Amino acid sequence: MVTHKRVQPAPARVDLCAHFGLHHLPFTRELAVADRFRHPQYDELVDDLHQLVVNRLSAAVIAPAGTGKTVLLRCLRDTLPEARFRTHYMKVTDLSKRDFCREMAAALGAKTAGYYGALVRSIQDRCRNLTAAESLHPVLLIDECHDARPDVLSILRVIANFEMDSRLVVSMVLCGQTPLRAMLRRDALEDVSRRLARVATLRLLSRPETRDYIAHRLRLVGAQDDLLDPHAHEAIFEATQGNLRAVDGLTLRTLQLAAAAGAKVVDAQLVTSARAQVWP
Repeated sequence: MVTHKRVQPAPARVDLCAHFGLHHLPFTRELAVADRFRHPQYDELVDDLHQLVVNRLSAAVIAPAGTGKTVLLRCLRDTLPEARFRTHYMKVTDLSKRDFCREMAAALGAKTAGYYGALVRSIQDRCRNLTAAESLHPVLLIDECHDARPDVLSILRVIANFEMDSRLVVSMVLCGQTPLRAMLRRDALEDVSRRLARVATLRLLSRPETRDYIAHRLRLVGAQDDLLDPHAHEAIFEATQGNLRAVDGLTLRTLQLAAAAGAKVVDAQLVTSARAQVWP
């Protein structure tokens, strides 16, 4: 007689939000600018960049991955009223000079067809038209600049040259990871660097700031209490060193493991288990 083993049902998937009583999933990238973590280093830099753009100047922001550079650009964009500025965001990848100009032309609403020289003229004509005919100051927020080739970044000095370099028509905010600093120091990019009124940096969060950041992100989703014990906070900081993106990923996975285990408070052991799953 053939016997059949009873198949055990798979354990029910535990809903993290239901388990902790949260409105929605925490620590995701879907974060409104108004809900960002308010911190002097971010707020002061946004104010500084805003003033530079108002004065039709350009700048660069250089910081490690995961420190909030793109959120910073979003904040800056929101401070520039549409009645006075035409702000365009573009992300740099490993593009040729022509393709980079096409991306910039598309962002500005200029013609995207033609050879390199024609594209440069199209971009400059569009900037002139925005300034003269529409009384708008064009602003280019250029992200991931560390991925650009030096010869491509050198185009920016040509794009920004109006009337024999006597007019400030377009503002640019370059944003990238730490290799961008070394790139801007190259002789070939000296003219680009000299057009930057400021080169700013962002640092990682300190231990207390990391705890405040986690508490802030939890409050946004309706957490009534701190869901992590002090040892868990310490473990997260030691693992992430205050890198925002790393904190988000590790804390989210830790909460998922806690919900699956039926734990109402996260401890350091859960953080250790989550770390092994998040990073190799």
